[in-house]
This record gives sequence, structure tokens and C-alpha cells, in this order.
Amino acid sequence: MWCSESGLVMAEHEQHLRVLIANEKRERLELLAQVVSSLGHDVIAREIYVKEVGAVTAREHPDVALVGLGLSSEHALELIAEIVREASCPVIALLSAKDPAYVHQAARRGVFAYIVDGDAQELQSAIDITLQRFAEYQSLQGAFGRRALIEQAKGILMSRHSIDADHAFDMLRDHSQHNGRKLVDVAQAIVDSHLLLLPSLPEPAALERR
Repeated sequence: MWCSESGLVMAEHEQHLRVLIANEKRERLELLAQVVSSLGHDVIAREIYVKEVGAVTAREHPDVALVGLGLSSEHALELIAEIVREASCPVIALLSAKDPAYVHQAARRGVFAYIVDGDAQELQSAIDITLQRFAEYQSLQGAFGRRALIEQAKGILMSRHSIDADHAFDMLRDHSQHNGRKLVDVAQAIVDSHLLLLPSLPEPAALERR
């Protein structure tokens, strides 16, 4: 049962979040909405149906999503999968009792945390930890993406100028320093210009005539 020990008392938090909640059981959905509101956050969507939750996530861009386990674990897992597919916010799984098998399946679908039969403050703690982990995850993803982009730009320079990887990186770094641009922005410009120079692919009909 999701509740605060002394009723629904408005809590003051520095961060007022936009929260999406989803549960197959409508009565659980309403109770959770009250708890989230008591913590000072805004419930921007309440979803029951799998076919609608993905579109709502994409449209509303919530800060965090809370998915409760209702009558069917498969239904809850599908809700999680649809939200995670949009990759716009972390998901926390809510359970009324311990269920290791469900938690394992939820983790495979991308939940960042779970909490079992907690009160409002435990929910807030779970949200705080989850948002921190999600921020670290996004930062790591960004770092990998920037590294891949720089490596791609280096490869283009190596091919164009017949130089090795070290010299290609020196070219990127020197251009970055001399023009006051971030290294990753220089790399992006090189990749974009390279793509513009690629010859257009022939039409399928032309390929068939060859």
C-alpha cells in the first residue's frame, strides 16, 4: 500500500518533477497519484493501456515514470518496455510484495530501480537515486557518442590526407584550438562535410539494368 505514515502531507522539495504513472489497476493508479502529489510533484499522465503509454511518454517528456505491478506481470512489463523505448526518462518499478522473477524481467526491459511496498518518503528516496543514476547513464552515453564521432572524423582525415591516427587527432585538436570550437563540434563538421561529398546511390531501377 502506497501511503505516508501520517496521511498525505505536502512535502517541500527543491525539485518539482513531472511524473508519469502507469498501472493496470485504476485504484492503485489513483492512490499513487495522491502520493506523488503529496511529495510536491506533478502527475502529468496516468496510464493503464500499453498501446497508449509510449505515445504519451513521447509527447509529455516526463522526468520519471512509475510503473506499478497490477494483475498481470506481462502487462506491467509491456508498459515498462514502451516507456523505455522512448528513452526520455528513467522508470521505477513499484511492487506490493517481493517478486525476484518480475524484478529480473523488469531489469531486462530497462528499469533503473524498484521499490517494494514503501511509503512516500521511500518513494522519494528511490526517485532521487534513480535520477542521479539516469544522469550518469546519459553522461556516459554522451561520452561514448562523442568518442565515436571523433574516431569517425579521424578516420576521414586519415583517408583524405594519408596520415596516421596521431596526426589526424593533432589536426582536429589544432583546428579546435585555433578556431575556439569544441573538439566534438569540429569532428561533427568533418563528418557532415564528408557525408555531403558522398555520391548519391543509383535508383533501384538503374541497378536492375546493370
